[in-house]
Amino acid sequence: MPVVHKQFEAHTEATPDAVAVFCGGHRVTYAELNAKANQFARFLVGRGHGRGAKVGVCLDYSIDMVVAILGTLKAGSAYVPLDPSYPAARLELLLRQIPDALVVASRATVGLVESEAVEVISFEQLSDHLADLPVTGPEVPVTGDDVCYAVFTSGSTGTPKLTGVRHEGWFNLLNWLMREYRLHRGSNNLVVSAFGFDLSQRSLMMPLFCGATQYLMASRNFDVAMAYRMLTQHEIRTVHCASSTLYLLVDWETARGGEALTRLDYVLFGGEPLKFERILGWARREGNTCTLLHQYGVAECTDVATSYDLADYRSDEHDIAPVGRPAYNTEIHILDERMRAVGAGECGEICISGTSVGVGYLNDTGPESERFTTVVVDGAPRRLYRTGDRGYVSQAGELVVLGRMDAQVKVRGMRIDPTDIERALGRLAGVREAAVVTSHTDSGESELVAFVVPAGDDLAENDVRPRLLETLPRNMVPARFINIPRIPLSPHGKVDRAALVDAFRNQYTRSGTTA
Repeated sequence: MPVVHKQFEAHTEATPDAVAVFCGGHRVTYAELNAKANQFARFLVGRGHGRGAKVGVCLDYSIDMVVAILGTLKAGSAYVPLDPSYPAARLELLLRQIPDALVVASRATVGLVESEAVEVISFEQLSDHLADLPVTGPEVPVTGDDVCYAVFTSGSTGTPKLTGVRHEGWFNLLNWLMREYRLHRGSNNLVVSAFGFDLSQRSLMMPLFCGATQYLMASRNFDVAMAYRMLTQHEIRTVHCASSTLYLLVDWETARGGEALTRLDYVLFGGEPLKFERILGWARREGNTCTLLHQYGVAECTDVATSYDLADYRSDEHDIAPVGRPAYNTEIHILDERMRAVGAGECGEICISGTSVGVGYLNDTGPESERFTTVVVDGAPRRLYRTGDRGYVSQAGELVVLGRMDAQVKVRGMRIDPTDIERALGRLAGVREAAVVTSHTDSGESELVAFVVPAGDDLAENDVRPRLLETLPRNMVPARFINIPRIPLSPHGKVDRAALVDAFRNQYTRSGTTA
């Protein structure tokens, strides 16, 4: 049966005394976690939040969080991550999208989600009631078609959209990861990404799916020092993260001459364009046995669609690192404007079909729902999701992602993708990292602004500009260059471009100082 929590229950029967979750010095076995999840599931069913319902989870990373997630799945309902690291105004906006949901919080987070829109309960206040409930499961007939979780994604409009994932799709992803990369009871994992991120859902469940131990950091926000300390002190074998989070971990290890990251079995990462220069020295370091899996996917299609082992990547042969071949029961289609397939090496919109395609945007009838559509492929109708990303499949069959179709901007009448400029900047000597955003002049015209993290001393504009002109046409060279100590990240561990735009506006307003 393609139901995720049944796999966890099978491990509970086989290895009841194995440690399932470790957090803040506390640990819980598979048998103990299963019993607590069963009690919570019975509570939900008794309150009318069983099969087909939605349960908001606003908890910090903890054993209680995992209990709430597993209990929600066992009850046949879908959990909705409500990240406590979000501002209260953002959480209020999300809560309005799930008015029929029950929201589970804690003493530390209940103040963030108190709202007239939803019913909120404190997990600690339930403890006595839950202890009186049977430790056996509620026996709800959950199927692969049922929604297991739903996450918020901003979409192209910036308005939060709630997209649902089916049990069958999630099971397919976890089963593929386990079998393709031979994950097992020793494949212990450390969660390093924010709870609201789609990537975090498979990171949370993957070790429990293969019988391993899940390690959680007792911190609401990502703490690179704490993460690296846990990698050093515990037998952790896998990490799932955004590319920018990987850069931070690599920087930390490199600066201290450590080996914890290089000794991992796998780092599975993606979510934004890869700046391979940021990790090249570490990846090619002698004795590094960590396999880097560069992955691609979207929240609407169970997070991961393709995967590529970076050991096969040669930057002198390919300007952009591929994201590889599809997961089990997943197909990648490159389609033109008329939704017709293009040939190998030709660019088009990346579309995904197969088991991983989710149920669509919940509570939504707007234009973004049209991204879930049906087209005829090889004479047969196929339901697929239009990602809005552009790319191509190489002659070798590897997917290469070029960027967002809607990320292209017009500057002086020419269409430009800022990621192309970021790649060129990243290849310049003295540039550690770069991010490019668009701003507007006083006359309202668009202009490119580059934020540069120097590898040493600050870089002068009259040094960077001519070197960039050697590889880019003049219209793609930014109008301004600003030195910054680090690229700001969002709670999900991705580049926070909105923060960069705000920083530029503030700096330009004060002094107009550039690099």
